[in-house]
Amino acid sequence: MLERAIKYRLYPTGTQKVLLEKHFGATRWVFNYGLSKKIETYQKEKESLSCFEIANELPKLKEEIEWLKEINAQSLQMSLRQLDNAYTAFFRKQNDFPKFKSKKDKKSFSIPQGNRIDFESEKAFFIKIGKIKVKVDREFDAKIIRATISKNSIGQFFVSYIIKDVKEKKLKKIYEKNTLGIDLGIKDFATLSSGVRIENPKYLKVSENRLKVLQRRLSKKQKGSKNRIKARLKVAKCHNKIRNQRINFLHNLTTKLVRDNQTNTYAIENLNIKGMMKNHCLAKAISDVSWGEFVRQMDYKCKWSGKNLLKIGRFEPSSKMCSCGEINHKLTLADREWTCLKCGTTHDRDILAANNIKKFALTPKLIGVEPVKLTQ
Repeated sequence: MLERAIKYRLYPTGTQKVLLEKHFGATRWVFNYGLSKKIETYQKEKESLSCFEIANELPKLKEEIEWLKEINAQSLQMSLRQLDNAYTAFFRKQNDFPKFKSKKDKKSFSIPQGNRIDFESEKAFFIKIGKIKVKVDREFDAKIIRATISKNSIGQFFVSYIIKDVKEKKLKKIYEKNTLGIDLGIKDFATLSSGVRIENPKYLKVSENRLKVLQRRLSKKQKGSKNRIKARLKVAKCHNKIRNQRINFLHNLTTKLVRDNQTNTYAIENLNIKGMMKNHCLAKAISDVSWGEFVRQMDYKCKWSGKNLLKIGRFEPSSKMCSCGEINHKLTLADREWTCLKCGTTHDRDILAANNIKKFALTPKLIGVEPVKLTQ
């Protein structure tokens, strides 16, 4: 069984909003407390504390700090477990060293047990919080593993349920004619090896003028005033709209690609997005296209459908290699078309890249199959 996340909008009452804010603050405080204890213990004793050792101190902390008693104990323990996961990711060189959380960071907390949702009455139940009205746009019939309640920058509350309801499907065989190469870009969001180009909607660029106006108005408001709070909220709403447009576009695109019955394998590049973002000329455009989110969605949707997602190396000459094998080392980003000096063929760099990505992905070394059956 595969895990799946389903997200709903919550509509808490005034009292429930206060309680949720207390949960956000308490879980953040416990995370910071655990991080300081871990750092202090290692500096003094050169030993590492586990989340269970710190969790054993929670009953004593509740006696000293009264407001911790209002918080679900499971959420406090989950906060410490997330700290342990952050440490594990750091030692595996998957992330930076854990940082202390701030009030300005994303607000969320997890509840591992006791979560229920009634689709008929549209109510969600959480321990120590009670029933909260929820907007149901789809239903599920599966066991809830955990729930995560979050709040965005414009004050909207959401709950994300992690459930196990997708059966893991056996991966389909890889054939050349059923493989689709995808070249991600900025001018066009993606170019497929089939010759199809997917236009880049450029949501940030479209809303940039409006965003500049709102930012200018915000900068002129007096700090600490109510008008500044209102102006900040308008800026946040504009950013939230851009984000929602982008996520909606990516979901529609990835779902359409994965549901194509004629394709069972997808090939993409393993791009160094973090390194590319250091280029100040392209950073805004790269962040607007959200290549990382596209790859993430393709990854889990392919697993749901039993389809293959192949990634080629980031240093492969996908745009520079002609079909005859000649490599054009002088090719620049400004060159959208180029002619091979060896065979005289004129190439569109994006379509060529998509076909080369497909070609590189179907090598026996990458697939792990010898020999590769390319035709059905």
